[in-house]
Amino acid sequence: MRIINEPTAAAIAYGLDKKEGEKNILVFDLGGGTFDVSLLTIDNGVFEVVATNGDTHLGGEDFDQRVMEHFIKLFKKKT
Repeated sequence: MRIINEPTAAAIAYGLDKKEGEKNILVFDLGGGTFDVSLLTIDNGVFEVVATNGDTHLGGEDFDQRVMEHFIKLFKKKT
């Protein structure tokens, strides 16, 4: 048993039915507070995690904040 991150789990779920040949999978996971990326290869049903990384200070909340700041700035210009 192993603990894996969400993009790795998504890539494995995506590739469960892909048994033939070699495939490269790149998964982006933009969560509420984090952004994670995983690169996997599937070769004849064998999964290998090539790389995984993430940023715990970048996520959906950060995008929401920037959009809100943008519209506040526009509103202030018009008033």
